Formats: sequence, C-alpha cells, structure tokens
Amino acid sequence: MTSQLLKARLQRAFALTADLVGHLDEVSLSADLPNLPSNRISGQLWCIVGARESYCAAIESGEWQGFACSLKTPDEKGAVLAALRASAERLAAIDFATLSDRQLELGFDLLEHEIQHHGQLIRYVYGNRLSFPSSWSQRYTV
Repeated sequence: MTSQLLKARLQRAFALTADLVGHLDEVSLSADLPNLPSNRISGQLWCIVGARESYCAAIESGEWQGFACSLKTPDEKGAVLAALRASAERLAAIDFATLSDRQLELGFDLLEHEIQHHGQLIRYVYGNRLSFPSSWSQRYTV
C-alpha cells in the first residue's frame, strides 16, 4: 500500500507542477525575485525536470546514476510542458509494487524535491504578483 500511495502522491505533485506551468504565460517563466540568490522560475523548472529524470533513472536501476536534464530551453513553455509530460509518463510506467526499499526511498526523495520546489514557486508567484491555477488554490490554499 505504501508504494501505491507514494506513486499517487508523486503523480499528484507532478500534475500540480504541470498545472502551474500551463497556467503561467511564457513571459512569466523568466520572472525572478530581484536581489535574492535564487534562480528564475525557468531555473526552478529546469531543476524539477532534471530531478524527475535523474530520480526515475535511479528508481529504475536501484541506485543514483547522477543528475542530468534533457530540458535545454526552460524559458519556452511548450518545451517545459513536453518535458514535464514525458517525465510524468516515465514515472507512470514504473511498477511501484515491485520496488525495493531502496527504490522506494529514492521515490520519497523525488517527492520531497518536487514539493520543495512547489514552496519556492509559491514565493515566485506571490513575489511577481502572478496568479495560481485552481488546483494550487485547492491544494495549498494560496
């Protein structure tokens, strides 16, 4: 049951990320928070895609293989949405019922990473006076 719950929570987090990107206009992906040491929204999204790809590879193999990101244009909304969709499909193809404890631990690490970025993105959206999709308002009461 834990493995299926983990997969469901990952899928929910992935869907929320896609909802936010789909909701924002492309110009917003370049938004940042001036005078703070952090990436733009597009940099956050690049990191999310790379972590998904890297953690899925780790879950599939049972060990960390290193970080890699296929997303070359994180400021292009269509490219970001395509990468988010591909990484969500890759996760969906994994049979979580057969995973070892180590593989499940990697899945939890991925979930923590994705949600941590949600917290950062909430600050970016507020800081740039952007709006949230309804799914974020329902999940995070923003």
